Amino acid sequence: MRMKPYQRSILYFLVILSILIVGAPVILSIIISTQTPAQVYSYPPKFLPSRNFSNFVVAWKSVNLGRMMFNSFFIAFMVSVGKILLSLLAAFAFTHFNFKGKSILFFVVLVTLLLPIPVRIVALFDIMSKLKWIDTYWALIVPFLASATGTFLFVQRFRQVPVELLDAAKMDGCGPMRYLFQILIPLSASTIGALTVIEFIYIWNQYLWPLMATNSKHMRVVQIGVKMLISTETMNNWGVIMAGVVMTMIPPLLVFFFMQESFMRGFALGTEK
Repeated sequence: MRMKPYQRSILYFLVILSILIVGAPVILSIIISTQTPAQVYSYPPKFLPSRNFSNFVVAWKSVNLGRMMFNSFFIAFMVSVGKILLSLLAAFAFTHFNFKGKSILFFVVLVTLLLPIPVRIVALFDIMSKLKWIDTYWALIVPFLASATGTFLFVQRFRQVPVELLDAAKMDGCGPMRYLFQILIPLSASTIGALTVIEFIYIWNQYLWPLMATNSKHMRVVQIGVKMLISTETMNNWGVIMAGVVMTMIPPLLVFFFMQESFMRGFALGTEK
């Protein structure tokens, strides 16, 4: 059914309006990041960016934001790789091997979705303390390696692979691990891409656990750095704060930009052959 011209115009207007509403905080933060305190607090407010880019230099140097961005990137990268690898192995075991209690174990894995980090943060901190991992990369990486979401996604993906493909691989003398790495993983490239984007952004945005698990400045992550830009005693320089926020948005945006095709196709499992 073809849309009439006025219907198409209304649809385009609603789409553009939705984009502006969703993107308004980002656009406003970019504008404020280029303004001086006088411009930020002026009335009526100025909605045009200025040519003042010193806020980015101040934000970068004042809290050692470069080191914090490196920490966040390294942790997010290692967690993403570890989660995907463990999820692939777990899903492969659940879909291609028969063992007692498989259904119950898979149910237990899914139940862990109901136990996010804030719920078990006290017990987790106690374990990290006993292992003497506080203020190390181990404490920021290891607790996030297991992924019920990733396991579930790969289980669903592997179940869609025709059984005839496995039979043909066995006839050619293909072992289980070779079948996984040479056949199943290439067929699951879209799911891997989607999960990579989700996990990277999730870890990049972590604040509460890194705040508890780190003590020294050189182990802090970028979200803590943004919080450190906000003063509770003096008037805040919102230009500097927004400059820090804009810089912290760049790595996740780049990851999404380069992997957006995989992200969009990753959940369309039923359309892939």
